[in-house]
Amino acid sequence: MRLFVFGYGYSAARFVDGLDRKKVTVEAVTVRSRDKAASVAAHGLKPLVFDGEHPADGVAGALYRATHLLVSAPPGHPAPKGAHAGGANARAGDPVLRWYYDELAHGSPNLEWIGYLSTVGVYGDHDGGWVDEESELRPRSERSTARVEAEKAWLALGETRRVPVAIVRLSGIYGPGRNAFVNLTNGTAKRLVKPGQVFNRIHVDDIAGATRLLAERRLGGIFNVTDDEPAPPQDVVLHAAEMVGATPPEETDFAAADLSEMARSFYGENKRVSNKKIKDAGYRFRHPTYREGLEGLKGDYGKG
Repeated sequence: MRLFVFGYGYSAARFVDGLDRKKVTVEAVTVRSRDKAASVAAHGLKPLVFDGEHPADGVAGALYRATHLLVSAPPGHPAPKGAHAGGANARAGDPVLRWYYDELAHGSPNLEWIGYLSTVGVYGDHDGGWVDEESELRPRSERSTARVEAEKAWLALGETRRVPVAIVRLSGIYGPGRNAFVNLTNGTAKRLVKPGQVFNRIHVDDIAGATRLLAERRLGGIFNVTDDEPAPPQDVVLHAAEMVGATPPEETDFAAADLSEMARSFYGENKRVSNKKIKDAGYRFRHPTYREGLEGLKGDYGKG
């Protein structure tokens, strides 16, 4: 495996960290700033600065050598209404396809697999019902609409190249440095109560593990990578507080809460997301629910 990564963020970094570097060559990874590039280079990787607004030096050469491509860069604005999935207008919303479609569609002769990290937000609201990879997509926000269009564009590219494309739909991501214990420590934890509301979650280690399985087996298709137990968000905060003997925040009625427009929009989407397909592909979750996931993160509590 010779890997190239667009968007070396929290999830992609965990994926790269878990690879056997004796068997895998990481050709390069992209970051958005020179400061981040210096930090990444210090860890033995080759960073390329790509902000999505302009092409970056060195990308074309690394893509030429790559056998595997992981894309963890979010789309920009949605494509124009009615744009064809494989057309230039649809591709314009995705920063990678905007600048590197030709290299990927007609160059990169060694390419064997593409992974695209997306979100379960593409399903929108299903009134708390279960959804799977075949369920209707009902994106409600502009960002989720852009994700739907980006997914279609990447799948269309895979058909053009005859290369498997895995669309990895992720639920709420948590892990080291990003979890309820951190929020309890810094005072930002909230117990918002909206009757009937549930969310799925996914530990970053399971994102890495599931993506690794798909990459190694060169599997294409759409996969929900999410935990087994959709749960009310206030229950997760309470469980974390009880684990470390912290005083949990008081419950707050969602209707009366002072929230940003984006935060409120998340609560406008209520669904239970099935992970059966990725399990059927052979993946076994390290953290099947938030309880197992939080157990290994207690050390984050109290860190200043």
